[in-house]
Amino acid sequence: MVNETTLPEWLQRLYPFTPRRFETGHGEISYLDEGPRSDEAVVMVHGNPTWSFFYRDVVRAVSPTMRCIVPDHLGCGLSDKPQNWSYTLPNHIANLTALLASLELKRIHLVVHDWGGPIGLGTLLPQAARLGRVVILNTAAFADTRVPWRIRLCRAPLIGELLVRGLNGFAWPATWMSVTQMLPEDVRRGFLFPYDSWANRIATHRFVQDIPSGNGTASDTALARIEAELGKLENHAVRILWGGEDFCFNRHYFARWTKLLPTASATLLKGVGHYLVEDSHGRVAKEIAQHLKD
Repeated sequence: MVNETTLPEWLQRLYPFTPRRFETGHGEISYLDEGPRSDEAVVMVHGNPTWSFFYRDVVRAVSPTMRCIVPDHLGCGLSDKPQNWSYTLPNHIANLTALLASLELKRIHLVVHDWGGPIGLGTLLPQAARLGRVVILNTAAFADTRVPWRIRLCRAPLIGELLVRGLNGFAWPATWMSVTQMLPEDVRRGFLFPYDSWANRIATHRFVQDIPSGNGTASDTALARIEAELGKLENHAVRILWGGEDFCFNRHYFARWTKLLPTASATLLKGVGHYLVEDSHGRVAKEIAQHLKD
């Protein structure tokens, strides 16, 4: 098990937090709980192939005044990586639901990115009375048929698993395909740190396999339920911040969100990629903090 005491010094400088552990029944989830103690918190939900490290600058910007809960999904980041668990959208939602229930939060603000969109919204839309402000970053929580060929290749039988788990052909390319500006070396290493072996890349591959495809899987059903509940967001203050040069969640998805949520405050950030917190020179972190304070 990797925890804060075993993190290398170079990573602790970038990620100066004290992760906590939560037992799901299938393995332990690592999560950050930073900021003042309160029954109101900001929950930040990451995607694939990132981990809570993705939100480190947002935590720094928000935690001086608000409690921040930032989990690593099972199989990701510093969480356990069980080899026989079913890595599906409903199961990730169940884990996050259980974690938040254990914290007894009365008010939850939500920040989501990539797979964090369906997982976070799938967790909180059914309990929308507890939901406060929402920030949406390059994600989808609705069915769509546009999947880039590079991701389809990683889904292919046999060759996909070899690429993703054997050659790190998903997390490693993301460190340069998901940004428009080269990441500093230690930041690149930070994104890749948890995914250093075949076993530790299991969730990276399973997330790609689980992309809903309309074939009637449990994840297709879960996504349809989430999409049907998106109208509830009209009752909440929603901020959409979008990296305009994202090769995966491109401007097509941004346009869909603005049609679904016409009253949301939406900004398309030109010259910014999928890892928009990295590409925006602090702007995204500052705007998230401002939206949560307003």
